[in-house]
Amino acid sequence: MSYFSLLLLLLFSFSFSFLSAATHALTLPSDVSALQSFKASIKPSSVSPWSCLAFWNFSTDPCSLPRRDHFTCGLSCSADSTRVISITLDPAGYAGALSPAISKLTQLTVLDLSDNFFSGHLPTAISSLSNLQILTLRSNSFSGPLPQAITTMKSLQSLDISHNFLSGSLPKTLTSLPNLRRLDLSYNRITGSLPKLPSSLSELALRSNSLSGYLLKSCFDGLTRVEVVELSANAFTGTLQSWFFLLPALQQVNLANNSFTGLEISKPAASDLVAVDLGFNRMKGYIPANFSAFPLLSSLSLRYNQFHGPIPAEYSKKESIKRLFLDGNFLNGKAPAAFFSGWSGVSGSLGDNCLQGCPASSELCLPSQKPSSVCRQAYGGKSKVIVSNS
Repeated sequence: MSYFSLLLLLLFSFSFSFLSAATHALTLPSDVSALQSFKASIKPSSVSPWSCLAFWNFSTDPCSLPRRDHFTCGLSCSADSTRVISITLDPAGYAGALSPAISKLTQLTVLDLSDNFFSGHLPTAISSLSNLQILTLRSNSFSGPLPQAITTMKSLQSLDISHNFLSGSLPKTLTSLPNLRRLDLSYNRITGSLPKLPSSLSELALRSNSLSGYLLKSCFDGLTRVEVVELSANAFTGTLQSWFFLLPALQQVNLANNSFTGLEISKPAASDLVAVDLGFNRMKGYIPANFSAFPLLSSLSLRYNQFHGPIPAEYSKKESIKRLFLDGNFLNGKAPAAFFSGWSGVSGSLGDNCLQGCPASSELCLPSQKPSSVCRQAYGGKSKVIVSNS
């Protein structure tokens, strides 16, 4: 046989082997079984003809290539086409339970079922997914508590189960998630206090739950990377102490719509803090002047609390401030004239206070100041309090 003929034979053998591998079953049988159970737990009436799940036809191998008319979307496989490594469903309105058989997909790194109608409790078997890095179940109808077992998932980096109906308290063992960077359980029905948090967190979002108690320093110990803290619309109380705003990587804080009663602010040695919203609480006393010492702070809201006294002059001299909301308090004295100069560039509101000299022509002074009778009562009926509704 000539060299050229031998070469052709080798090429033909290689091509045949490749095509044969592509058309025969490659996916691990336990993965196929898990996918079948996963699809079977979804109501057939919720699987529309154009959806990804409509193309999950198990007469063909899920990981075989090319995928022209089967498993065209919704999952991806390992490079050798033997293991399912990602399930990312389309928001097609799927309804049903999350099958515990999902735990057999032991090489799964991503599970995203967001924006559908999955319901029922989260199966504890999900904790067997030791390689899972991203779990996104946002905007479904899951209920019941967050399983304690979920804190054994050491590879988990992002956990988003926001906009569901979870209840109960947060697991006390969240610190067992050493790689968790993002935790979003907003818009649920979670109760109880905040447990100690994983030191790896960079984003914490628990907005619109029923969490209560104090923000304790012990819960945030070691959080040197946290950049975003979103705990608005809960029932936290007590005094917000200065240590919180000195977390070294903190950039955005939203603690609005809680029941905090006090506020302590210290000057930072350095800070990346850009935006703070503490509106709609029950904070009393004077507005802290030390907020002006945060070099990058551009947005500050202390609206609708119970602050008294004058607006710190430092606020009107701070060039980084672009949005300032102090409305709905009992601030008195003269409104700093610098806010109304042409170069100020500050938007927001100083309205609904007890200020004098707040020009009606300025949008910053809207809504109008409180009636003088309300202001006199707030200051113990002292006649020396001067109020202007202009």
